[in-house]
Amino acid sequence: MRASGVEVREATDRDWARIWPIVAATARAGDTYTYPRDLTEEQGRAGWVRGAPGATVVAVDGGQVLGSATMGPNRDGPGSHLGTASFMVATEARGRGVGRLLAEHVVAWHRDRGFRGIVFNAVVETNTAAVRLWTDLGFRIVGTVPEAFEHPVHGYVGLHVMHLPLVGGPGGAGPAGAGTAPPGPPPRRP
Repeated sequence: MRASGVEVREATDRDWARIWPIVAATARAGDTYTYPRDLTEEQGRAGWVRGAPGATVVAVDGGQVLGSATMGPNRDGPGSHLGTASFMVATEARGRGVGRLLAEHVVAWHRDRGFRGIVFNAVVETNTAAVRLWTDLGFRIVGTVPEAFEHPVHGYVGLHVMHLPLVGGPGGAGPAGAGTAPPGPPPRRP
């Protein structure tokens, strides 16, 4: 997937050295993720890099990693039909559409693998850019856990749970893909 010279592709082991500074800076800021502010590189890699049935991707422009997303099932077993994802964009790349490009890639990735929907379990309510992006892509806030996140500036704020149905139900398949599932059982991932 490409837009404005930016390509989204599967992350390789060699990409981690360029992903880690983005993850570390985001954790240190402490305003958008529930990661500890003193996150170690080992913890960061264990929490970010996913293998099958999930995936980790990077948004690159030339040799520069501008952002990364990690995605896969939200839960194991009976909850594995819903996907989830996390996104981080380098500070210097914000405002260039990198987050939207990664988000569109993640929605398509989940749809292509037969997930019934995507759920974000903890979107910080003061992260208005993220909330606006997800809403623009068809996600709805289905609940907010009050005072679940200790923001370094705003104090205790809520965490939104956001959901995008990919087949059937209210909202259909969302804006990135068309319609509802045909009658019969939902598609299954391999």
